[in-house]
Amino acid sequence: MSYELIIFDCDGVLVDSEPLANRVLSDCFQVAGFPISYDTCVAEMVGLPLPRCFELAEEWHGKALPEGFFDTVQERTYQAIRDELQPIPGVRAAIEAIPLPRCVASSSELDKIGLSLTQTGLAPLFGDKLYSAQQVPRGKPFPDLFLFAAKQMGVQPEACIVIEDSFYGARAARAAGMDVFGYTGSGFGEKLTDEGARIFDSMLDLPGLLGFTP
Repeated sequence: MSYELIIFDCDGVLVDSEPLANRVLSDCFQVAGFPISYDTCVAEMVGLPLPRCFELAEEWHGKALPEGFFDTVQERTYQAIRDELQPIPGVRAAIEAIPLPRCVASSSELDKIGLSLTQTGLAPLFGDKLYSAQQVPRGKPFPDLFLFAAKQMGVQPEACIVIEDSFYGARAARAAGMDVFGYTGSGFGEKLTDEGARIFDSMLDLPGLLGFTP
């Protein structure tokens, strides 16, 4: 069909933040006495809002995280973004080759989305069209965020295409009644397919998959 809006996830789709964010998260968990490995963070938490990640850790270990844990994780993550963050290879060229209205819908906080896009030079491509799980009652895998983004952009859900890298995000997009393409950079190709996403391996392939010539 002819799409009227393309919605991008941020982490793992626009910016290569998943490795650094999960490294920081795992390190902070372990320092706090929660032996949660990097691999577990990747397998179980990618795509979820940070508060839900904390809830999972507390459920798994039957105890509360220490006071100030959120601030600790945020401080270390923001510093890693400033020091290390890079855009996903080919993503700027892909975005510029797709002549559709666009926005970002991410589980991250608005400040973190803005910092990530600014740090990688992608901010001008989206302006203020940034939407966060902070703005809706339920984050991914529920459809609330994608439905909110579509409403803000004035487009019906069925006319939206979502670009995701996590199975939680793909599930949310499908629950919103939207088509979804799954970028395999985070290693979830099989799970993305299971959630109804059409997978692709390189951002440079995305315009062609949507019917546009790069």
